[in-house]
Amino acid sequence: MELHVFLAVLFGAACHAGWNAFLKVKLEPFSAIALIAIMSAIVVLPVLPFVGVPVPEAWPWIAASVAFHLGYFIALTEAYRLGDMGQVYPIARGSAPLMTALVSTMVVGEAIGLRGWLGVIILTAGVFLLSLRGGRNVHFERRAVLFALATAVTICGYSVVDGIGARTAQNAHVYTVWLFVFDGLMMLVLVLWRRGRPVLAEYAGFWKIGLIGGTLSLAAYWIAIWAMTVAPIALVAALRETSVLFGSLIAVVVLKEPLHRARIIAALMIVGGLVLIRLQ
Repeated sequence: MELHVFLAVLFGAACHAGWNAFLKVKLEPFSAIALIAIMSAIVVLPVLPFVGVPVPEAWPWIAASVAFHLGYFIALTEAYRLGDMGQVYPIARGSAPLMTALVSTMVVGEAIGLRGWLGVIILTAGVFLLSLRGGRNVHFERRAVLFALATAVTICGYSVVDGIGARTAQNAHVYTVWLFVFDGLMMLVLVLWRRGRPVLAEYAGFWKIGLIGGTLSLAAYWIAIWAMTVAPIALVAALRETSVLFGSLIAVVVLKEPLHRARIIAALMIVGGLVLIRLQ
């Protein structure tokens, strides 16, 4: 992977960690995620007249991606509603890169080589270790685990679909802009259906936070979609999960959380995986 692509995806991962931090607003979880998606669409709307329209062959991929993203939003919020974050997050974010590597290899036919596979596996193991919280105090909830696995499947789904879709569109920017517009529109419809018009009044007090989070979300995934047109989908998907490492750095440096030995080992594993992916 070329250095500029590698660094761009890492920057996108940092943005991803940032917008996830903005989900911790005093809103019901689904409403918070919907707010981020809606604001991302609003942020990208001014760009719409300047990018043109995707080629007809790209539209089925955009539709499939919107469906996978809706499934992701629903599965993730249900998983968090039913289980502890320490149980849900490692399963959802840790399983997705391996799923994506397997599916992209079989469907897209991308070969990532031995170092690429080792990098994905080591990085994924580091994500699991870094994400784990609670130890024996984490309550095992079967439905939460199922929704966490469903979340991983949807992450894999939209990663592969968007990689293929952006390549089909022959322009990652056109594809991304229209994807975010339709994602935001569908989330607006869904949140109004689930929560009713009162949710709009709730949003009035959080629009600034939503705007920042939406901008970070847009930047994070725009970079990822572009990167998947110039690098293997599996490697880009794995690099995106370094957002966990950036989140941990924020927790230690800003929130003054303790730097446990497990965090150090996990960070070293993630860095080791990054080196292998960079060398691939």
